[in-house]
Amino acid sequence: MGKHATHIVWDWNGTLFHDIDAVIGATNAAFGEIGLPPITLERYRELYCVPIPRFYERLMGRLPTDGEWAVMDEAFHRHYTLRREACALAEGVEMLLDSWRTAGRSQSILSMYGHDELLPLVRDFGIESHFIRVDGRTGPSGGSKSAHMVRHFAALEGARVEPGRTVVIGDAVDDAVAARDAGAHAVLYTGGSHSRASLLEAGVPVVDSLAEAVAAAERLAI
Repeated sequence: MGKHATHIVWDWNGTLFHDIDAVIGATNAAFGEIGLPPITLERYRELYCVPIPRFYERLMGRLPTDGEWAVMDEAFHRHYTLRREACALAEGVEMLLDSWRTAGRSQSILSMYGHDELLPLVRDFGIESHFIRVDGRTGPSGGSKSAHMVRHFAALEGARVEPGRTVVIGDAVDDAVAARDAGAHAVLYTGGSHSRASLLEAGVPVVDSLAEAVAAAERLAI
């Protein structure tokens, strides 16, 4: 196959959607609900991991109780929804998506953000037509992306998307783990939730812009 068969699975939060300021604000608001002090962006990126309760464990020194998790999870989503209105797509996203599709290649979105909230956002930004599929989370929050990725590829089977010729572009180590578990490649972007040092531990290419991520994707899935 030629490189036109290469498919990209894009992450949404922290990748296509530059929402890290909203994430930090909502995280600190959630912490405040149970008396935890706020954290900086740098500290967040050093400690962030999934499942999310493990991230809270790193901060608190213990896993949150079921009651604490319920309070923080609800508070995070409530405050995030208020703050996301001020967020925009990452720099150059529209041009990158258009160029990839114009070249005859396919792309999709797979996100752990709630599906019913994700679809209107993608539509409002006017980019939905670039994707052959958009999948958000349909179950409880806080889980891993690997099973979600496998289901995504199963749904793409009719579009002749092969995991081995697919590159997942995301901002979290979990994106690389999910790609590996599904038999796909991955490129990680430093503009979101993780520090560069933590991303490098995933053993996949790490880049500082989405333009670099797309260039890397073109090389990886040849």
